[in-house]
Amino acid sequence: MSRAGWFGIGLAAFAASLAGCASRSSSLSHNSATADKTTVAVSVQKGFTIRWVKQKTDPGEMSVDIEGLGGDTLQALRSASPDQPQWIQIVAVYVDPPVAVIGQKMPAVQGRYEVLADRIRFVPQFPVQPGRAFRVEVRSSNLPNFTSPNPQPTVARFQIPVAKMLPKTMVRHVYPSTSTLPENVLKFYIHFSGPMSRGGIYEHIHLLNASGKPVELPFLEINEELWNPELTRLTLFIDPGRIKRGVRPLEEIGPSVEAGKRYTLVIDRQWQDGDGIVLKKSYKKKFTVTPPDRDPPDPARWSIKSPRANTREPMVIRFPEPMDHALSQRLIWVIDADRQRLAGRIVLSNEEKQWSFTPDSNWKAGPHKIVASTLLEDLAGNSLGRPFEVDVFEQIQKEVSDPTIALPFDVFE
Repeated sequence: MSRAGWFGIGLAAFAASLAGCASRSSSLSHNSATADKTTVAVSVQKGFTIRWVKQKTDPGEMSVDIEGLGGDTLQALRSASPDQPQWIQIVAVYVDPPVAVIGQKMPAVQGRYEVLADRIRFVPQFPVQPGRAFRVEVRSSNLPNFTSPNPQPTVARFQIPVAKMLPKTMVRHVYPSTSTLPENVLKFYIHFSGPMSRGGIYEHIHLLNASGKPVELPFLEINEELWNPELTRLTLFIDPGRIKRGVRPLEEIGPSVEAGKRYTLVIDRQWQDGDGIVLKKSYKKKFTVTPPDRDPPDPARWSIKSPRANTREPMVIRFPEPMDHALSQRLIWVIDADRQRLAGRIVLSNEEKQWSFTPDSNWKAGPHKIVASTLLEDLAGNSLGRPFEVDVFEQIQKEVSDPTIALPFDVFE
């Protein structure tokens, strides 16, 4: 039958025009021990060989190969060029659901199909996660030029093996880096050495008091985890209801941390990275709590050290208190006399009390300005000219209305 005629009549009519199909039983796959080093798992069932393989050209890409179809069948498929819905009626790959969802109809895994010289190949659209279970169904009743007496599909189940990998990812930094934090500290930034996995993060982060007992519900647990795009930095908020005065959680439970006491933030090593491997080791940050900080940062108290012209010396700002690590890198910048923003490298040091900017090119003599967004915050979430506790509808005496503030400095020869 021609290509147009074959798929023009639809799969149901096409199936009826073919002979019956052979009975093939379902079996569980096993890991391959063949000399083909690209084979991950294989299932052999009465003429069909179904494999999960790694591509030699790209070891990170896996595919499903189906062999034993016969030259006439492969040629008919090659000539017809089925589209995605038609292919799924011939060969379909599914994520095998856990027991809790067995019985629900799961959609087929999306990807591309190829007809090679001696096999059909399916390449999933997204990377295959190690440890995940899959089910491959081959419906021989929908194969052209393939005769067998029973219309039941061939089913092969696979579980992609997890490579034995040593833990390599670890917590690199936790900010604020200071060992003394105000009672109303707003958030932590947890930096990892490599990409992490999403989901269930609060199972692996603990706040312990001086006796080693867990603090009850200290964090703002939200479904939308606050990761950077690379999944290497997590923003962890203290529950604001445990910080603001007059709010029920603070009145009923008390603050998450109390002035004059010592605490330990613990990140346990059971947290899995992006490869599904646990962390190399646990991480602990010990700190002492000081009275709450309810005063907004005042740029008039910042100390500025100017660089020399025709050098790439850093321009340095010294703050009287630690500032928010992430926001200080994003919300402070330098402009020249032409109001052009300078490109360069920013470094926070001295427990986030020092901001340094090293330009990509030599400094030019003349006036410059430090520009800071009024969204810049200290450790308690107080922004420039606005305490964290101020309600958005509340009248306050001193509030910065401009979106930025500018601090001039000169670069001399």
